[in-house]
Formats: sequence, C-alpha cells, structure tokens
Amino acid sequence: MKLTLLATLATAAIGANAHFTMQYIWVNGVDQGQNADIRVPPNNNPVTDVTSKDLTCNVNGLSGAGVSTVSIPAGTNITFEWHQHAQRTGEDAISGGHKGPVQVYIAKAPSTAASFDGQGAVWTKIYSSGLLNPQTQEWATDVVNADNGKHSVVIPSSLPAGEYLLRAEIIALHVAQSYPGAQFVSCAQVKITGGGSANPPKIAIPGDYKSGDPGITVNIYNNLKSYTAPGGPVWSG
Repeated sequence: MKLTLLATLATAAIGANAHFTMQYIWVNGVDQGQNADIRVPPNNNPVTDVTSKDLTCNVNGLSGAGVSTVSIPAGTNITFEWHQHAQRTGEDAISGGHKGPVQVYIAKAPSTAASFDGQGAVWTKIYSSGLLNPQTQEWATDVVNADNGKHSVVIPSSLPAGEYLLRAEIIALHVAQSYPGAQFVSCAQVKITGGGSANPPKIAIPGDYKSGDPGITVNIYNNLKSYTAPGGPVWSG
C-alpha cells in the first residue's frame, strides 16, 4: 500500500512539472532553427482526450497559417528534437520519469500543408519504438533523452511528391494506469520532391485511438513484459 501511494505521488509530481514540446526539426543533419516549420502549441501541456481533434497536431494545430514549409527530397532523414522548456538547457529533454513509445506519422495534404487540418483517414505510421528491454524497463523515451531530445526517421522514398504533415508523438505512460493519460504531439510541414507512387495504408487521428487500447491505458509499473503501441503497424514503404 505504501509503495503504491509513493508511486502515485511520484507520477503526479512528474506529470505536474515535466511537460515538453517538439521545438526543432533537422533535415539530413541540418538544424532548421527553433520552431521552424512546426505548428507550435500555446503551451507544453499534453493532450489527454484521444477523441479530441487536438490529438492530430495539438492545441490550435488544425491550421498551419503563418508556418513555413520546408522542402525535402524523398528519402530524407528527419530528426525531431523535444525539450521541456523553450531552450536547450542541458536538463533531461523530456524528463527521465516519462516512459513510453515514440511514433511518427505522415499525411499528404490535398493542396498545401499549411491549409491541411489532418482530419480523416489520412495518417500513415512510418516509425514506432516502444518497450526496448523488459528486464531493464528501457523505453524509446530513454533513448530520446540520451540523445538530447532527438529521434529520427527516414521519409520513405516511394511516397509521391507533394506537401505533407509530419506528426511526431510521445505517449507518456507514467500516468496511464487509468484513462486519461498523456499524449505529447506536434506536427511539422514539409514538401517532398521526387518520390514515387505509393499508396500506403492510412488511419484517422483522432478516430483510430481508443481509450481502452492497451497502448493507451496500461500499468507500466507492474512488471510489464510487452507493449503494443496504438495506431497499428509501421508502413515500411
């Protein structure tokens, strides 16, 4: 009972003090600058309602008006960089207590990325990393922290040319014993040149995530042996 109470108090303290946002993207190793090409939310609070449109690109994220769109060739390596505060301070980028999966989705805009709201079955998962070592309870978030808030994905070269939203997501499972938990999401705007003609599988966000999904509501403090992230399998391209 005492251990349970201590765990509850610890997770509450973590949740209150260690929120974070995506603040930088890198294109083939080149830093694009703070908040460049990113739909920046008004604060660093998580999205807790998986049925909310805020789950798409965070609060006020349905429009990219005033946000630049970076041009990238198909097959580009994109790195996302997250931080608790609005600078690179040297502290844990997302707090060591935030354990969970790291995922990346992409959605093709009908016209411009800036005018695209990302609604409907338009999202393709291109990256997912979760529980890496059940014995040590190492998570993808631990790797992000070790790399100063960064994680990377290669944009599939078979995607058609055009403008897209890239959606990066970190699900913080330290408060996921009961619903609602904490989803940290951000979207960047890119224009892919070159590419192919692939038509990958797509899901809706919101829509596909459910409150009862084992990747959304789960007790990671109960000797967890495996984890299945929401959103289905990764499309390799």
